[in-house]
Amino acid sequence: MNDETKRKLREMNLPEMIQMIEQQNQDSITVSMTFEQRFQRIVDFVYQEKYNNKVQGLIKRAKFRIPSADITSIYYDQRKIDRHVIQELSTCQFIHRNVNVIFAGFTGSGKTFCACALGREACKQGVRTRYIRVPDLLIERDEATLVPKGVTKLLNKYANYGLLILDEWLLDSFSEEEVHFLFELIERRYDSGSTIFCTQFGKKDWHTRLGGGVHADAMMDRIVHNAVWFETGNVNMREHLAKNNL
Repeated sequence: MNDETKRKLREMNLPEMIQMIEQQNQDSITVSMTFEQRFQRIVDFVYQEKYNNKVQGLIKRAKFRIPSADITSIYYDQRKIDRHVIQELSTCQFIHRNVNVIFAGFTGSGKTFCACALGREACKQGVRTRYIRVPDLLIERDEATLVPKGVTKLLNKYANYGLLILDEWLLDSFSEEEVHFLFELIERRYDSGSTIFCTQFGKKDWHTRLGGGVHADAMMDRIVHNAVWFETGNVNMREHLAKNNL
């Protein structure tokens, strides 16, 4: 393969094809194959490399708190988490149906790990995903108020993710402006994407934590009535993992 052909392949963003062709030329078994057989191997290799790079890019841009979280590593013993439901969610069909997921439990019970594990599966399916702590989101909101149309742009940004993970949901009390912002975000995502909520509070506390007004009613209606709810149990996963690693 001459330099001009290599240049064209690089210009078409196909450096993987160059790599595979050069590997084939050094393999005596591959050299004896038909053109169709060699070409099929090249296509398979390029496709897999492109897919892997795409997934890694989605995972990186998702900014998971636990990037290594994996669905196969979720701990089920002594926890009210249905393995079969988690496995069904890992197919990511819930995202295409715009279903929300809620992980509720005290600090250290593994809510974030479960959410990030599902998020990684979404990335593998090519779904644009983003993880963010609600306190950090509200800081972004405060900064956006200083820029013309900044809040609108911020809402559009987070509304357009196929899967959004909101960690530390309801951790702090919200001001009236923050409640309105969160309502607008939930409203824009309603029937257009899925959201995973990680919270320390049970369903009975949500309305009060959201301010108890009409916005609280509206958010409860849009979130809770179309959600799969998990109680992450009483096992402190940090302590459990620490003991097992001793």
